[in-house]
Amino acid sequence: MSVTEASGATEWSAWEQVGGEGLDDFAEIIYEKKQHLPSGGRVARVSLNKPDKMNTLTLATVDEMFRAFYDANHDPMVGVIVVAGKGKHFGAGGDVEWERWGLREAFYNRYPHNRLIRLSRKPVIAQVQGYCIAGHNHMAYCCDFTVAADNAVFGQAGPKVSSPADGFFVPYLTKVIGAKKAREMWMLCRKYKADQALEMGLVNTVVPLDELEAEVDRWCAELLEKSPGCLEVLKASFDQEMEGYRESCVTSAAMYPDWFDMPEGKEGGAAFLAKRKPGFWKLREREANARQALLDAYQGEHPSAAAGD
Repeated sequence: MSVTEASGATEWSAWEQVGGEGLDDFAEIIYEKKQHLPSGGRVARVSLNKPDKMNTLTLATVDEMFRAFYDANHDPMVGVIVVAGKGKHFGAGGDVEWERWGLREAFYNRYPHNRLIRLSRKPVIAQVQGYCIAGHNHMAYCCDFTVAADNAVFGQAGPKVSSPADGFFVPYLTKVIGAKKAREMWMLCRKYKADQALEMGLVNTVVPLDELEAEVDRWCAELLEKSPGCLEVLKASFDQEMEGYRESCVTSAAMYPDWFDMPEGKEGGAAFLAKRKPGFWKLREREANARQALLDAYQGEHPSAAAGD
């Protein structure tokens, strides 16, 4: 391996793309490893690789991430996993064009990209620049550490595009930034700049964009200097806290089993693709009028019911 110098006296090997069975056909991620020469430990990096689509997620992305994480977690020389995004942005959530037909499957699979981070026994660092929205935002805050560039922007978008979410990662945000801010982020879909994210505890540190990768290297080097077994035990202990959320969550599937066949379930994505404001309340008004018409018809046929007899 060739040697490069990342920052100060910390030396690293060059990144090398990982191959092998199940790792050679990635189309939506790049999977690499490099070695921290002073300690001997390695870092695995999973880079979302659809910069032309702001690294939006599909089930294919998540499947490739699972395979990369499986390899990293079973490599005894890997001590840290970094999740990054190619291009200007970390990512903008789910691919809305795909979600029109495919989100149903992701929805009932409980957003497994967060689960693989939670179940990883190696510490996971999110390396964030640009937009970090929706699925990418909750993926980042589910990581053990988040290192952000000063141009990073965080937020959720689900209610804007009729994309409901539940599962452990929704209430878990209350532990990260507090209950009031968590509701504000999820329900109002506001966006937060890097300095705001740092102030509320959503990220660990903020650095200039051109220093982002070097800063992540520093965090990786610190972790690799520690006992990897102790870090695995600590991560498992911290992640155990999330277990209590899994069963206690209100499941969207139970509340709205036919959500993706309902007009409201389709309206947000359609409006987003058409670049117009969604008409959620027009749909609700239409539904209310239809219900009233049915009630009026019933009462017309059953006058005694209308009179309360």
